[in-house]
Amino acid sequence: MPLKIYVAQINSVVGDLEGNAQKIIEACDVAKECGADLVVTPELSLTGYPPEDLFLRPDFIRHAEETLSSVVANIDGVSLIVGHPYKKGEYLFNAASVVSGGLIHSTYLKRELPNYRVFDEARYFEPGAEPCVVKINGTRVGINICEDIWGADGRETQGVSDREIGKAPAVTAAKSAGAELLVVLNASPYHIGKQELRKEVVKTQATLHELPVIFCNLIGGQDELVFDGGSFACHADGSLVGPLPFFQECGGLFSFENGKISSDHSAADLELEESVYQALVLGVRDYVEKNGFKGVLIGLSGGVDSALTLAVAADALGADRVHAVMMPSQFTANISLEDAAEMAKTLGVEYSEIAIKPIFDEFMVGLSPQFEGRPFDTTEENLQSRIRGTLLMSLSNKFGSMVLTTGNKSEMSTGYATLYGDMAGGFAVLKDLTKQMVYRLSVYRNRRSACIPPRIIERPPSAELRPDQLDADSLPDYAILDAIVEHYVEFDRGVEEIIQMGFDKEDVERIVRLIHINEYKRRQSPPGVRVTARGYGKDWRYPITSKFRGLINTSSQ
Repeated sequence: MPLKIYVAQINSVVGDLEGNAQKIIEACDVAKECGADLVVTPELSLTGYPPEDLFLRPDFIRHAEETLSSVVANIDGVSLIVGHPYKKGEYLFNAASVVSGGLIHSTYLKRELPNYRVFDEARYFEPGAEPCVVKINGTRVGINICEDIWGADGRETQGVSDREIGKAPAVTAAKSAGAELLVVLNASPYHIGKQELRKEVVKTQATLHELPVIFCNLIGGQDELVFDGGSFACHADGSLVGPLPFFQECGGLFSFENGKISSDHSAADLELEESVYQALVLGVRDYVEKNGFKGVLIGLSGGVDSALTLAVAADALGADRVHAVMMPSQFTANISLEDAAEMAKTLGVEYSEIAIKPIFDEFMVGLSPQFEGRPFDTTEENLQSRIRGTLLMSLSNKFGSMVLTTGNKSEMSTGYATLYGDMAGGFAVLKDLTKQMVYRLSVYRNRRSACIPPRIIERPPSAELRPDQLDADSLPDYAILDAIVEHYVEFDRGVEEIIQMGFDKEDVERIVRLIHINEYKRRQSPPGVRVTARGYGKDWRYPITSKFRGLINTSSQ
């Protein structure tokens, strides 16, 4: 008789214990209607992932225990594997319990605790040591949790790892304990290349252990992290089965019999631009929805960054919840005004114009005694940006909408952004996108349906804060800048190594120096969607006060 497994790819909300419990119970109800024997939920599905220092609160743990009891009491007619924290004495574990008939029958304690990049599990949990294999409908099912299947050295990095993947001890333990099928609960966040990496790791472990695998992944945005779902199964020979959709909350039925897994699901893989764009949309939607904002405000400039931000916001929330505000100065080109208005009209969002020159002039009158005799410089440029930031935050306070900032990773790396100006806001949509990726996503979005005026994509980028200003006046060519940022920030390559790759020494040293001296700005920036293997957030924890610049001849700097 086959074992029918319902994979519940649910969108848990951190801290919403009752809401998450209800999702889990509802998934079990759907599974019973589908004739399932077993329901699998993601890692820590009861609490959401990651609760961070909520795990240090005794009241939070007690509440989780009480909520787990209520879930257990409501499960009948199907078996459930639910992820939750487990307190044993003074120690806390990342656990998964097997529930049926109103009872907890077994509990597995996660063995491998990731403590790198965005993961801090060693801060909260103790590692488990014992395998857990339970018989369900005649099949011996082993349980692992996320990092367990990656192995003791299985760090999630950019792209498919170049190391040789060995047998993961937790998988080996489950196999040795008699598992015929391995079920893995996951909260595996998205970054570029991650979807292929997951499949490679699971395929490798399945073939090394000759053990079929069910991989259930979390879905949803949580602050800067996006969990992309894409749950799937893998035969013992490494062939994949029935991936569920990426970036969608859903469930899917898999059947296991005679060592083989079958499914009617076969969601297509996503192209790079599509996956990044969907990650942005989901990240914005969940940040706004889960935090209870009415809508969003965007300072629209007629440039590509704010144009892409507007497109993402409209796709995430609907046009009726997006307000675009154009704030022209004496340096704003007419085509910027025309393109901004055209795009807002195309998308059907609310659109306003507030001229900032009169406000700027008043500021300059007030500052004239102090500024007398000094030339126009970045002070006056930044003042324009800060006026715009103040106007947007005022509208936010008055109407309850959140400001989305529009800066990209290239700008955040080099400090080409104004504190309390264009950095003022609640969520930074493009924070982990290089400028080149911004252009690629803009072209992609227009292929779906044209909404960004072509001139915005074709024009040389400019902040329009002084006459005839171009980004190229202050920054290296974006192709060079973005590549150096990627090598230094995402791959941890040193200055000498990057220079040996063919980059100009002066460019490399300048950009690396800018990355370090602008840490104080990034520390004050809003959170944003993480889409690379290292974004400026949870996985970038560099000191503000530091003499390290990564340079070759540091004594001469």
